[in-house]
Amino acid sequence: MKIKKLILNKYTLGAALVLAGFILGGLIFHSSHDKKTTQEPTLQESKETIWTCAMHPQIRMDHPGKCPICAMELIPLVQNSTPVNAAAIVMTEAGIKLAEVQTSIVSREKPVKEVRLYGKIQADERLIQTQPAHVPGRIEKLLVNFTGEEVKVGQTIAQIYSPELVTAQKELLEAKKMKDMQPGILEASREKLHQWKFTDSQIADIENSGIINSVFDVNATVSGIVINKRVTVGDYVSLGTPLYEIADLSNVWAMFDAYESDLPWIRKGNNISFTLQSQPGKKYKGTVTFIDPVINPQTRVARVRLEIPNPGNTLKPEMFATGLMNARLATFGSSLVIPQSSVLWTGTRSVVYIKIPATEEPSFVMREITLGPALSNSYVILGGLMEGEEIVTNGTFSIDAAAQLTGKPSMMNPRGGKTSSMPGMVMPGDPKPDNTQSMPGMDMSVEKTKANMDAENKETTGMPGKMNVSMDFTMQINSVCDKYIVLKNAFVQSDIKNVKQAAKEVQQSLTKVDMKLLTGDAHMLWMDISGNLDNQIKLIASSDKIEDQRIAFSTLSAQFYKAVKTFGLMGKTVYYQFCPMMDDGKGAYWLSETQDIRNPYYGESMLTCGETRETLNF
Repeated sequence: MKIKKLILNKYTLGAALVLAGFILGGLIFHSSHDKKTTQEPTLQESKETIWTCAMHPQIRMDHPGKCPICAMELIPLVQNSTPVNAAAIVMTEAGIKLAEVQTSIVSREKPVKEVRLYGKIQADERLIQTQPAHVPGRIEKLLVNFTGEEVKVGQTIAQIYSPELVTAQKELLEAKKMKDMQPGILEASREKLHQWKFTDSQIADIENSGIINSVFDVNATVSGIVINKRVTVGDYVSLGTPLYEIADLSNVWAMFDAYESDLPWIRKGNNISFTLQSQPGKKYKGTVTFIDPVINPQTRVARVRLEIPNPGNTLKPEMFATGLMNARLATFGSSLVIPQSSVLWTGTRSVVYIKIPATEEPSFVMREITLGPALSNSYVILGGLMEGEEIVTNGTFSIDAAAQLTGKPSMMNPRGGKTSSMPGMVMPGDPKPDNTQSMPGMDMSVEKTKANMDAENKETTGMPGKMNVSMDFTMQINSVCDKYIVLKNAFVQSDIKNVKQAAKEVQQSLTKVDMKLLTGDAHMLWMDISGNLDNQIKLIASSDKIEDQRIAFSTLSAQFYKAVKTFGLMGKTVYYQFCPMMDDGKGAYWLSETQDIRNPYYGESMLTCGETRETLNF
């Protein structure tokens, strides 16, 4: 009995010690956990955590550390907490900050589109008049000898020798002698001279002096600028023959080309401000008074007219003008409008990321939307969103990349599903990667050797097939593309100084492209393309002749198109456009950020010459 009691006391003491241990351990763990939460509330480690880089989401590791590409601290991608929505991607506050994710509330506003128009100054057709010959005869003398000369009403502008005029004067003098007997003949003779624009004083001088003039002075009947001289000294003219075309330039027209996509935004009465190259910094304003009801079948534009007062003749016909109009689309009224940076566009689908409200950690879910008209930096939304929802406006791509890596629905993978890691970044439980695995959504499926080159495409078009390259390399090509577009626009403006500066910026962006990111045939191909690009850009930067620069630009554009087709871009749409007049009619291509034709080979002299041959969506 005593032994049994001792055993019981031993177990009781052991249980008490275990209980005390749990209590003490709980206190210690709780203290440690609270301290860790206070110091690092967003970087909780767990066996299930995937560590990734906010700037390079293809990096996936099972432990914290630094990104092997940019050396930034890795952030946890997947947490132990279960998201409210199974399709949601959960990010930590640290990840949100590092990826610079920003959100905004969807709201309604009246859509306003910034429409840019190009055109020129023209004379008001209603103020152009012809100065005719009022008597038949031979041009004896021209007192206005060249176009551009200003004339005033009543100014003598020409002299005509007229045998018929001599006869008419003789008839007048004979009729005067017989005025008492036949006064009607005198009045008929005077009326004949009136029809030839003789004044009463001129007729009275002939009657009083009895002198017959063989040369008749032609006086201007309108004031303005001579825009066309039709005759020369010695020409024979009949009654009513045009001698000069004279334009009154006190009011002029600003005529702009409006493409079909712009026409829904333009209405009579809209205000348009415009600038001229010859007067930098000065703005003019006018109101739309007429819109051409017919589209030009060659240029595919309609003319839009502004009537502009022109005191001092500062606006000269044929000056190029660049117009800007902030237009409201009345048919949409008050609509949902979101920033363009919110939208990921695949070519057929448009998606945004919605922030799920009232979650412990920031959670986002993809949603497909229907886009309306594009505004300056935003879109009208026709469907898929509701007012008051919170959407991602910056860092959208980073969230989408995280969604792809975790098998959640994403831009290029709307149904979700597990995706493969980057080669060399093996996660526990992942299958061993091979050389054919690639980033999802990048169209990099590979079945062939030699850097995955499409031999059939190369044989038929001379272009290499699409190659597998890293996301970093693609983003570097993006930067070169941005500088190329600046260079193209400088050629459109025909500004040699800006062309040379833009060429230097292209060259700088080329030097930042890291060839170490490429291997095999892709590396060799980029060396060839980049060498050709560098040669042409040096020619452009060193030349002082716009014609030579444009020839080099045509070769540069062909090589850069090859680069874009081979290595791709990220989140861009570019248009491959063709000018049939360049190189003595052989033609030349260029890449543009807009579908509107703005010819870099001829600038404003043939601004809209060309056509879009290919649309490249990335």
